[in-house]
Amino acid sequence: MSYPNYGPGYYGPPPLTHPNGTTILVLGILSLVICQILGPFAWNMGTKALREIDASGYVYENRGMVQAGRICGIVSTCIMGAVIVIYGVIILFAVVMGVSSA
Repeated sequence: MSYPNYGPGYYGPPPLTHPNGTTILVLGILSLVICQILGPFAWNMGTKALREIDASGYVYENRGMVQAGRICGIVSTCIMGAVIVIYGVIILFAVVMGVSSA
């Protein structure tokens, strides 16, 4: 199979773009800025996409985009978990203090 000439010294097919790369990055950014519940989705989709990229053997030009979206999803999920734990401690403290003062 012959590939078109992409310039001097370049051989092989052009790099591919993973179809979910932009979606993962957008979900990751939105999970940090607007809605943290999107974080686990970005994390999961990013992990799957990175596995597909690594298993394919092809060069993907948007691997960094997928990694950035995944990392944003991980950070957002950790923040969401910390907020849930803090709210739980506050509620537990309020219940304990409310019961003992009555």
